[in-house]
Amino acid sequence: MLVSISEGAAKPTSPAIRARLAGVPGPTRPAWLRAPAPVGSNYRELKSLITDLKLHTVCESAACPNVGECWNHRTATFMILGNVCTRRCGFCAVQKGAPLAVDYDEPRRVAEAVSLMGLKYAVITSVNRDDRKDGGAELFALTIEAIRANVPGCKVEVLVPDFQGNRAAMKIVMDARPDVLNHNTETVPRLYRQVRLGARYERSLDMLRYAKELSSETPVKSGLMLGLGELAEEVLSVMQDLRSHSVDILTLGQYLRPSPKHLPIVRYVPPVEFDDFREAGRKMGFAHVEAGPLVRSSYHADDSHAAARC
Repeated sequence: MLVSISEGAAKPTSPAIRARLAGVPGPTRPAWLRAPAPVGSNYRELKSLITDLKLHTVCESAACPNVGECWNHRTATFMILGNVCTRRCGFCAVQKGAPLAVDYDEPRRVAEAVSLMGLKYAVITSVNRDDRKDGGAELFALTIEAIRANVPGCKVEVLVPDFQGNRAAMKIVMDARPDVLNHNTETVPRLYRQVRLGARYERSLDMLRYAKELSSETPVKSGLMLGLGELAEEVLSVMQDLRSHSVDILTLGQYLRPSPKHLPIVRYVPPVEFDDFREAGRKMGFAHVEAGPLVRSSYHADDSHAAARC
């Protein structure tokens, strides 16, 4: 049974977040929250390959805890449009600042990496590019096309920004026929001002629904981070909103603070509560729910796609 996120503690609100930022000690990291170390021959080989091709991965740029596991299984999430983001979200480790020039050779190099890695399922994401009219949608489409041309049969999932609500940009991406369209909601509406500066909850929902309208057969996916001060009831409400906006696949994971400069962890959500959310999502009608402390939006992405297509 799901319990309130605030059980046994003061109700976590934005003042609680501010108190933690002011130096109040956060919760102790539990012993069960451990990820494999980034070591091994496959890890070293992929790191060298990505460096040689002058590519970026969200695995490294966003300090993903699963980089050791994923790279040793020869999977990675490529990050296009540079590694400098135009937004300043409080949870994200990606560098913020003036964006880089668009590199139109990047799609070719991503496709080359996908080929050399022998991938059958590739995940492509990007920084926010609010400096561009299409938000970078053109490069998403070019990358999908390059992978399809160079690695026949490889599935392509894209994790896109909200494109500032630009439907024409979303259409550019969907016209390239990704196998999965992912856009993360990230958190509950009450926490958007602290967590997703520059984003709007309703806008993200609209873009998810519009993607499904453009291609009814393409699975649509979204995800949330837990542990930022949300209540269980709020998470369930977002899940219901996502289902009503045609989202098929849901990911739920624990927020992990990249550095002392980022938003604090209000609470470590135990695995049993992730299990409860997964069961609730199943009853709501999601085709697949990937939920657990170390789950990220592209974690086991190929398995999620396969489950959603069954």
